[in-house]
This record gives sequence, C-alpha cells and structure tokens, in this order.
Amino acid sequence: MTRSLFEVRDYRHLFGAQVVALAGNGLTTVALGLLAFKVAGANAAAVLGTALAIKMVVYVLVAPVAGAYAGRFNRRGLLVSLDVVRAAVVVALPFADQVWHVYVLVALMQSASAAFTPTFQAALPDVLPDVEQYTRALSYSQLASTMETLSSPLLAALLISVIDFHWLFAGTAAGFLGSAALVVSSRVPNAVVVGGYRVRDRVVSGARVFLATPRLRGLMGLNLAVAGAGAIVMVNTVNLVQDTLGRPAADVAWLLSANGLGVLVIAFAVPMLSARFGDRAVMLTGGGVLFLAAASAGGFTFTSADQWQWPALLVLWAAIGVGSGAILTPTGNVLRRSSAPHDRPAVFAAQFSLSHACWLLAYPIAGWGATVAGYSVTWMVLAGLAGTGACVALWCWPAREPEALEHVHPADITDLDHVRGTAATAVGYVHTHTFVIDELHRQWPHRCRSAA
Repeated sequence: MTRSLFEVRDYRHLFGAQVVALAGNGLTTVALGLLAFKVAGANAAAVLGTALAIKMVVYVLVAPVAGAYAGRFNRRGLLVSLDVVRAAVVVALPFADQVWHVYVLVALMQSASAAFTPTFQAALPDVLPDVEQYTRALSYSQLASTMETLSSPLLAALLISVIDFHWLFAGTAAGFLGSAALVVSSRVPNAVVVGGYRVRDRVVSGARVFLATPRLRGLMGLNLAVAGAGAIVMVNTVNLVQDTLGRPAADVAWLLSANGLGVLVIAFAVPMLSARFGDRAVMLTGGGVLFLAAASAGGFTFTSADQWQWPALLVLWAAIGVGSGAILTPTGNVLRRSSAPHDRPAVFAAQFSLSHACWLLAYPIAGWGATVAGYSVTWMVLAGLAGTGACVALWCWPAREPEALEHVHPADITDLDHVRGTAATAVGYVHTHTFVIDELHRQWPHRCRSAA
C-alpha cells in the first residue's frame, strides 16, 4: 500500500518550501500593483501590464531551459540560491522610484522564480521514486499554484487593513527566506546525468507532446481563455479600484480575494464534477464562464462610483475565479493522462511555459489597452481572446476520447518487445493499448477505435 505523500519528510519540506514561496510571489503581485500606482499614478495599468509582460517573457524563455539544465547542478544549493535572490530583489523593490527600476527588479526576481519551479519538479522523481506518489506530487504542485490565487490576496487584504503596503514586501522576503530554510532542511538528491544528454531535446520534448495530443491542444486554448479573462483581474484591478472608483487600497486586495474565493469554491467541487461529467466538460464549461464574465465586465461604463458597481464587480471577479479554477484544477490530471512517466517533467514544464505565453499576450493588452482605449473596449478584446480559446478547445478536444487506441507500428520497428504477441499485417503491427505520445508513438492515430 502506497503511503501518504506527506509521510515522506523530504517531500513534505520541499512542498512546504514551494507553498511558502508561492505565497510570497502572490503578495509581491498585490504589492507590485500598489507600487505601480504610487510610481505612475493614472498610468499604473500600463506599468503593471508591462511589468507582468516582462515576467511572462522570462517565464517562457527561462523555465524550459532551466528545466533542461536542472539536473546539472546541485539542486538544493540552486533552490536555496534562487530563494535568496528573490528575497534580495523584493527588499529592493520598495525603494524603486522610477518605472525602469521596477522593470529591472521584476525581471531579476521572475528569472529566479522561473528557474525555481522546473528545478523543484525535476527533483520530485528522485525524492519520490514511486510513480503513483510522483504523479500525485505533480498534481499537488499544480493545485498549490492555483490555490495561491486565493491565499495571497486574502492575506494581503488583511495586512493592508492594518499596515502600509510597503510592508508586504518585507513579508514576501520573509516568505522566500522561509522557503530557503525548508529546502536546506531537506535532502534533495542530485540527478544522474545520463550519457547522450541533449538539452535541446529536453527543451522541446514537452512542446512536441502538446502539439501532437488533441486534448493538450484543447488545453492550450483553455490556457488562452484563462489568460484573457485573468488579465482583467491581475492588471486592471488596482487602477479600477483606486483611480476610477476612488476606493481605499485595502479594497484592491478584497476584490482580488473575491476572484480567489471563486477559485477555492470550484476547486472543492471539481473532483466530484469531473468524476460525473469528465474533465473535458468541466473545463469547457469553465472556458464558457470566463468568456461570459469578461464580456459582462466589458459592458460596464464607469461614469460614477454607483453603489451597485462594487457588488457587481465582486460577483464578476468571483465568476472569473470560478472559470479559472474549473480549468486549472483538473489540469494536472489531464497532463498525467497525456504523458508517459518519463516525459511528465517535460510536459509539466511545457504547460508552465506555454500557459505563460498566453499571459504574455494578454497582459500588455490589459495594461496598455486600458490606458489608451479604456476599460470597456479593452475588456471586450480580452473577452474575445477568452472566447477564441474556448472555441479552440471545443474544436481540438474530441468529445469521445478513449484511453486505449488502435494504431499501427511499421514492420521495421526497432523495439520488438513493444509489439511482442502482435501479429504482423500488410501495413505493419496493429495493436491497441493506452495511448500517449512518446518515442515510439510520434503521431496521434487518425483512425482509431477504443479497445473492446
């Protein structure tokens, strides 16, 4: 019987380090928005949108390369160093008084964050050699990233009500140092570098699996839907609350918390809903909710701080959270179903990088669009992105997708053990089994049927 993941001391400490670091990152997001408002005033949305776009560029470029090289360094030393770098940058952020200072510091901090996640995930199979435990750990990592959406803004809201927002940076720095302490207290084995190791193959292998797997192409569309609607929340909340509605800084965090509450509520319901309706139905419904919520937000005209606008915004932000949670919570299970065990780190890293590429598109639209064209036009454009993503997912992800697929291997296949017991036919070896893209299965079968 497989023991609980949290009975494994080293994993328990590493997971704690990830959770603490994620909370720190979330606090930084809230504090960064308020800092942008202080530095740039009415142009805060453009500044924040650019800063978050820089973050996404770093994630897209650094994460896959860091994942490929993660096995070549002392993992524990690297994780601790990355936490220390992030803590140092966060301490410097409150002293930024020029927009370019914010951009440089964000680039440095997010480079460290982009390297932390794939290094953490690369260590998991060595800390947890049991395949079932390892798969659950990847899903917990994905869920922790999702739940951070709730915990950090809620914690920020409580803190801002009693202290100046600059102290959020101090709390974030303490979180990163706490993460480093937990990593130090764990034993993180170094990887064994196998001969013939090709970094390029590691970088592109996850993306290759995504492109060849229909349900993962659908997931890419849903990533776009999450980014399109989510950018409204992440980029425009600060200006909307403080500049347009004239509400206090604490309400920024409360509105973000409404979004996180939506994520939390649906996260508890998703396992039951997925068991009854399937991951596809739940996630596509989430895409539809995101489109409707973003389009409804685009219908707002902020001519005055009418009393009804604030509760309506709370509902819409919560709805965006529900839609995002319905997509993000089952994502780990979809990635697991779509990859062989030895390819899972690359596939999870690809999801990390490709999903952030969607945010890279959405963030500048939300920031600069709101500054130049106003909220309504910009949010309608972002609603269009969300709707396009949902339609792509509906088109690419087949409604009927059996796990076992009939497919053909050529007669000159080199791995005869894979087709042992299968009779050769005129077209090659035809057999049926649970199908994922890997070295032996490079393309999805165009004509297939489920196993009897």
